[in-house]
Amino acid sequence: MSYYGNSSSGGWGGRRVEYGRTYVVRPKGRHQTTIVWLHGLGDNGASWSQLLDSLSLPNIKWICPTAATRPVTAFGGFPCTAWFDVEDISVDGRDDIEGLDASAAHIANLLSSEPPDVKLGIGGFSMGAAAALHSAACYAHGKFSNGMPYPITISAVISLSGWLPCSRTLRSKMESSHMAARRAASLPILLSHGRVDEVVSYRNAERSAETLRSSGLGHYTIPEEMDDVGKWLSSRHGLDRSR
Repeated sequence: MSYYGNSSSGGWGGRRVEYGRTYVVRPKGRHQTTIVWLHGLGDNGASWSQLLDSLSLPNIKWICPTAATRPVTAFGGFPCTAWFDVEDISVDGRDDIEGLDASAAHIANLLSSEPPDVKLGIGGFSMGAAAALHSAACYAHGKFSNGMPYPITISAVISLSGWLPCSRTLRSKMESSHMAARRAASLPILLSHGRVDEVVSYRNAERSAETLRSSGLGHYTIPEEMDDVGKWLSSRHGLDRSR
């Protein structure tokens, strides 16, 4: 395992966002897939890199960035690592579109230098899952919420205990062009959520799934075990699991 230093988004949307340390889990076998994995609110990339390193997925390179430290409205303005500001952890909460776009751009930048024959994916937990689903919407739409073009092609998105930001406008975006509808229909998305989650309610997962389905982003399932993530990725990306 290795790590990159701190990085910034270089003034995205008029403000500079300073991200924390990025941890990288190198593939132990033939490199077939690279996935950016996003931690939850107040966490960092180190904890998830250790867990992902223990999975039996030798063909995957995991990139685990750390979010910027910023004031979070849900915590009364107390600063902590967060991919975007949040008032209410649900699909009904106010969307910090500038923060979501900045994180989506940072994620795309981390994946932009990967080899052309390697498949790309984005996944995350809780707030990180929400950021991953926003990236999925940007990819399908072909651009960020501010209109700038989305620069990479992703072929898998994983959401663990998350929610769908900007859900109120997703369907109209997907219906805006045939290309958006085609990309939406072809993007596999995995949703996993605990039924007794006390932070992000299970109902948020159900409503997110309903919105994704009605918007054409319907290639998803809701499994119950973390091991299903490995099985799903191996199936979707044709991983041989050889070292």
